[in-house]
Amino acid sequence: MKQRGSIAGAERLFLPALAALLFATTSVSAHHGWAWATGEEFELTGEITATLLGNPHGEVTLDADGEIWTVEVGQPWRDASAGLSDKDLAVGTVMTVHGHRSADASERLVKAERIVIEGQDYNLYPDRES
Repeated sequence: MKQRGSIAGAERLFLPALAALLFATTSVSAHHGWAWATGEEFELTGEITATLLGNPHGEVTLDADGEIWTVEVGQPWRDASAGLSDKDLAVGTVMTVHGHRSADASERLVKAERIVIEGQDYNLYPDRES
Protein backbone atom coordinates (compact mmCIF):
# COMPACT_ATOMS: atom_id res chain seq x y z
CA MET A 1 0.00 0.00 0.00
CA LYS A 2 2.83 2.42 0.69
CA GLN A 3 4.05 2.04 -2.86
CA ARG A 4 0.64 3.00 -4.23
CA GLY A 5 0.74 6.11 -2.05
CA SER A 6 4.07 7.15 -3.53
CA ILE A 7 2.68 6.71 -7.04
CA ALA A 8 -0.24 8.96 -6.13
CA GLY A 9 2.25 11.47 -4.74
CA ALA A 10 4.24 11.35 -7.98
CA GLU A 11 1.05 11.98 -9.95
CA ARG A 12 0.33 15.02 -7.79
CA LEU A 13 3.73 16.44 -8.75
CA PHE A 14 3.67 15.34 -12.38
CA LEU A 15 0.35 16.90 -13.43
CA PRO A 16 1.14 20.47 -12.25
CA ALA A 17 4.61 20.19 -13.81
CA LEU A 18 3.08 19.07 -17.10
CA ALA A 19 0.57 21.93 -17.01
CA ALA A 20 3.37 24.45 -16.38
CA LEU A 21 5.39 23.05 -19.28
CA LEU A 22 2.42 23.27 -21.65
CA PHE A 23 1.72 26.85 -20.56
CA ALA A 24 5.35 27.87 -21.11
CA THR A 25 5.40 26.27 -24.57
CA THR A 26 2.18 28.06 -25.54
CA SER A 27 3.51 31.41 -24.31
CA VAL A 28 6.75 31.05 -26.25
CA SER A 29 5.01 30.05 -29.47
CA ALA A 30 2.57 32.97 -29.11
CA HIS A 31 5.48 35.40 -29.36
CA HIS A 32 6.36 34.63 -32.93
CA GLY A 33 8.93 37.27 -33.89
CA TRP A 34 9.18 38.45 -37.50
CA ALA A 35 9.00 35.18 -39.46
CA TRP A 36 5.41 35.81 -40.60
CA ALA A 37 6.17 39.24 -42.13
CA THR A 38 7.62 40.22 -45.51
CA GLY A 39 11.07 41.79 -45.78
CA GLU A 40 9.66 44.75 -47.72
CA GLU A 41 8.98 48.09 -46.07
CA PHE A 42 5.28 48.95 -45.78
CA GLU A 43 3.51 52.18 -44.80
CA LEU A 44 -0.06 52.59 -43.62
CA THR A 45 -2.03 55.59 -42.30
CA GLY A 46 -5.34 55.38 -40.51
CA GLU A 47 -7.41 56.08 -37.42
CA ILE A 48 -7.14 53.94 -34.30
CA THR A 49 -10.45 52.20 -33.59
CA ALA A 50 -9.34 49.83 -30.79
CA THR A 51 -6.27 48.88 -28.75
CA LEU A 52 -5.12 45.83 -26.83
CA LEU A 53 -1.88 46.79 -25.12
CA GLY A 54 0.46 44.64 -23.05
CA ASN A 55 2.69 41.60 -23.39
CA PRO A 56 3.95 39.95 -25.47
CA HIS A 57 3.20 43.00 -27.67
CA GLY A 58 0.39 45.48 -28.11
CA GLU A 59 -2.11 45.44 -30.94
CA VAL A 60 -3.84 48.44 -32.46
CA THR A 61 -6.80 48.21 -34.82
CA LEU A 62 -6.52 50.81 -37.56
CA ASP A 63 -9.15 51.96 -40.07
CA ALA A 64 -7.24 52.93 -43.22
CA ASP A 65 -9.69 54.20 -45.85
CA GLY A 66 -12.34 51.69 -44.77
CA GLU A 67 -9.95 48.73 -44.55
CA ILE A 68 -9.46 47.36 -41.03
CA TRP A 69 -5.85 46.48 -40.18
CA THR A 70 -4.20 45.01 -37.10
CA VAL A 71 -0.91 46.68 -36.19
CA GLU A 72 1.50 44.96 -33.82
CA VAL A 73 3.28 47.61 -31.78
CA GLY A 74 6.14 46.86 -29.40
CA GLN A 75 6.27 45.26 -26.00
CA PRO A 76 5.45 47.77 -23.22
CA TRP A 77 9.16 48.31 -22.44
CA ARG A 78 9.96 48.87 -26.13
CA ASP A 79 7.13 51.39 -26.56
CA ALA A 80 8.29 53.25 -23.43
CA SER A 81 11.91 53.30 -24.69
CA ALA A 82 10.67 54.92 -27.91
CA GLY A 83 8.70 57.51 -25.90
CA LEU A 84 5.34 56.00 -26.91
CA SER A 85 2.73 55.77 -24.15
CA ASP A 86 -0.63 54.04 -24.03
CA LYS A 87 -2.36 57.45 -24.13
CA ASP A 88 -0.65 58.18 -27.48
CA LEU A 89 -2.49 55.14 -28.87
CA ALA A 90 -5.97 56.38 -27.93
CA VAL A 91 -9.03 55.54 -30.03
CA GLY A 92 -9.56 58.30 -32.61
CA THR A 93 -5.84 59.07 -33.02
CA VAL A 94 -4.54 59.14 -36.60
CA MET A 95 -1.20 57.42 -37.01
CA THR A 96 1.18 56.35 -39.75
CA VAL A 97 2.87 52.99 -39.37
CA HIS A 98 6.17 52.07 -41.02
CA GLY A 99 7.01 48.40 -40.85
CA HIS A 100 6.36 45.05 -42.51
CA ARG A 101 3.04 43.49 -43.51
CA SER A 102 2.07 39.85 -43.29
CA ALA A 103 3.49 37.58 -45.99
CA ASP A 104 -0.07 36.25 -46.30
CA ALA A 105 -1.65 38.91 -48.55
CA SER A 106 -5.14 37.98 -47.31
CA GLU A 107 -4.18 39.16 -43.79
CA ARG A 108 -4.33 42.85 -42.96
CA LEU A 109 -1.58 42.63 -40.37
CA VAL A 110 1.47 44.88 -39.95
CA LYS A 111 4.44 44.70 -37.59
CA ALA A 112 5.34 48.31 -36.72
CA GLU A 113 8.97 49.40 -36.66
CA ARG A 114 8.23 53.11 -36.49
CA ILE A 115 5.03 55.03 -35.72
CA VAL A 116 4.29 58.68 -36.49
CA ILE A 117 1.55 60.51 -34.57
CA GLU A 118 0.99 64.25 -35.09
CA GLY A 119 4.46 64.60 -36.60
CA GLN A 120 6.17 62.84 -33.67
CA ASP A 121 8.34 59.83 -34.58
CA TYR A 122 8.34 56.81 -32.27
CA ASN A 123 11.11 54.48 -33.43
CA LEU A 124 10.32 51.13 -31.82
CA TYR A 125 13.30 49.38 -33.41
CA PRO A 126 16.11 51.95 -33.74
CA ASP A 127 18.55 49.18 -34.70
CA ARG A 128 16.45 48.29 -37.78
CA GLU A 129 16.29 50.39 -40.92
CA SER A 130 12.75 51.70 -41.43
